Amino acid sequence: MRHFTVELEELNSKLLEMAGMVEASISRAVRSLVDQNKELAEQVIRDEPRINRTEIEIDGMATRLLALRQPVARDLRFLTAALKINTDLERIGDLAQHIAERSLSLMHHPLVKPMVDIPTMASLVQSMLLKVLDAFVKGDEGLARSVLLADDEVDNLRDSVYASLLDTMQKDPSVVPAAVDLIFVARNLERIGDHATNIAEDVVFLIKGIDVRHNAERAETKVT
Repeated sequence: MRHFTVELEELNSKLLEMAGMVEASISRAVRSLVDQNKELAEQVIRDEPRINRTEIEIDGMATRLLALRQPVARDLRFLTAALKINTDLERIGDLAQHIAERSLSLMHHPLVKPMVDIPTMASLVQSMLLKVLDAFVKGDEGLARSVLLADDEVDNLRDSVYASLLDTMQKDPSVVPAAVDLIFVARNLERIGDHATNIAEDVVFLIKGIDVRHNAERAETKVT
């Protein structure tokens, strides 16, 4: 039993290592975009295979423990949550790479307009990810739920970016290639927010054993 506890701790540490790599990739991708820094964008792209390898390693650790240890109660919730969180983190890493690639593309075009909403979006989704990882480490249900509430704000910022860039393209067709890149950046940031929300739902499930996906918790409350 003691050995199983050590294995769970090792898995937890590896998951946090994965989270740190992904968070660093997002930060570099956004900075490369705002500062037009080619080196940061290229670093994100170079780091992506390492994130993929870590995802595979975590999957192997978790599935082996599920098969050999047959955990129950909170240990079972932790392993199932770890598998799901691992997948979301890997996808966030992919999205950071996409942003870095768009950043490199944008360096070949004049700046479309001051990127007010995109850095704001980026700051918000980074904050969501940091909060949900903190909630995971501390077992803080309230902090995880605060991430769920932030998702609508990310969606509103995405809509604002889309509307502004579409208006800009209509007025000046010459900026279409750069504006399209920025639209994809906003889309990728919004998807990072979605994955952070998924992780927050998994953290609530881990802590409380309650499924809050698709407002399931509220639906069950109404039925009872």
